[in-house]
Amino acid sequence: MPTVQANGIDVYYEVQGEGEPLVLIPYLAADQACYAFQVLEYAKHFTCFTVDLRGAGLSGKPDGTYTTELFADDIAAFMQAANVERAHVAGLSLGAATGMWLAAKHPGRVKSLSLHSAWPASDPFLRGVVETWRIMAEGLGSVTDMVIQGIFPWCFTPELYAARPEYIGSLAEFVRGRPMPPVDAFLRQSGAVLAHDAQAALGSIQAPTLITFGRHDLVTSTRFAGPLTDAIAGSELTVFEDCSHAPIYENVEEFNQRTLTFLQQHSG
Repeated sequence: MPTVQANGIDVYYEVQGEGEPLVLIPYLAADQACYAFQVLEYAKHFTCFTVDLRGAGLSGKPDGTYTTELFADDIAAFMQAANVERAHVAGLSLGAATGMWLAAKHPGRVKSLSLHSAWPASDPFLRGVVETWRIMAEGLGSVTDMVIQGIFPWCFTPELYAARPEYIGSLAEFVRGRPMPPVDAFLRQSGAVLAHDAQAALGSIQAPTLITFGRHDLVTSTRFAGPLTDAIAGSELTVFEDCSHAPIYENVEEFNQRTLTFLQQHSG
C-alpha cells in the first residue's frame, strides 16, 4: 500500500492504469476510492493516481489549520515524491477547490485541469450548508453517519432517491466500508471549505480547464459558473442536466464520457 512523505505528512495513494498520469483529488471527508466509477474507465487511457487528502482516508491527520491552498501544496509535494512530474488533474468539490490552487501555484505540474462542482470562494449559502454538516458530525459523533444522513441529500436529486433507493443504499454501504475520518479531522477539513477563496489566484491558471456542474446542485450551483469561466481563460463549461452535486454517481456514463473526451483532447 503506497505511502509517501510529502509536505510533512504521510500521503496515501493508489495507482491504476497506463498512459499519461492523471491525479484525482477527493472531495470532503472522502478517501481516494471515491472515484472508483471513474477510474474503471479512465485507467484504460491514463495512469490514475488517486490520493487521500490531509485529514481523510489513510493520509496524515495532524492538528492545525487546513486550507485549500495547503491541500494543493500537499498534492504538489506528493507528485514530486511519487515522481509524477506533470499530470492531468481532476477533482470534485473540495477536490476541485484544491485543484484550482494547484494549477495556479504550481502551473508546471498541471497539464489539464478538470473542476467538477467547483466554486471560486465560499459564499454565505455554501457556508451555511457546511456549518450544518459540522453540527451534525459533532452531534452524531460520526462522520460516516453525517455523510449518509447530512451530505447525501445535497449530492443527489429527489428523483434519484425515488427511482433508485437501492442504489442510494449501495452508496451508503460503500461509505460505511471506507476509512472515514474522525470528527476532529473532519472539522479541520471542512474548515478549509468554509475559508476557501481562490478568486485572486484563478487568473494564474494556464492549463486547459473543464468546469462542470449539476443543473440541480444547490451547494455549488451554476451561480458559480460565470465567475469561474470568466476568471479562467479559455475554460470550457459543461452542465449535467439531470444531476445534483455528484454527477460522478448520478449519471456515471455521461460524466465519464464527457470528461474523458476532454482529457483525451489534451493528452499527447
